[in-house]
Amino acid sequence: MGLFKKFVSQTRKPEGFLGKMMVNGMNSGHAKMADWGMSHLPQTEPEKMLDVGCGGGRNAAELLKRFPRAKMTAIDYSEVSVAKASGYNKEAIASGRCEVKQGDVSVLTLPKESYELATAFETIYFWPGLVKCFSQVAGVLKPGGIFMIVNESDGTDEGALKFEKIIEGMKCHTVDEIAAALTEAGFSKIKAYHHKSKPWITVVARK
Repeated sequence: MGLFKKFVSQTRKPEGFLGKMMVNGMNSGHAKMADWGMSHLPQTEPEKMLDVGCGGGRNAAELLKRFPRAKMTAIDYSEVSVAKASGYNKEAIASGRCEVKQGDVSVLTLPKESYELATAFETIYFWPGLVKCFSQVAGVLKPGGIFMIVNESDGTDEGALKFEKIIEGMKCHTVDEIAAALTEAGFSKIKAYHHKSKPWITVVARK
């Protein structure tokens, strides 16, 4: 495997030195897209939030700023990401507003019906079965809870599809595919937003 392929494959599960390099770039590299996605959140005042696949932890921190009364649980299955996110949110962790945990979205070991808001930024490409994983998220959301997905790819752009061929286990999903999986997993009131000049998408659903 060439160095480029090894590096970009770190987007799936950052590990080792290359993984640390990848995570260090995630926070700044995805910030504009993440903020654009957050701008589509419906009016809500969550008490408990969940960020699944938290990466470097920047988006969890931004959500804590946007919702100053809320607490955040951020999970990722990469030890490198958990370490980076923990460092990024160390003040919020120290104050009791945030916890960062290693976890697997396909088997969430979190309290059922406990969160009002769940988010997934640039991560569902690697989830092992959308319906299965979306069902896990639904299980920990309270009735009426919001699930927001933000992707850099709309599942049709050539750039992302090239990476799909390079990175093992990566799958770019269209809005229709995401919406269908959300519906099957028990979500409703699904709304999708497409950036006017980029292939960015945001999908918001309620349990």
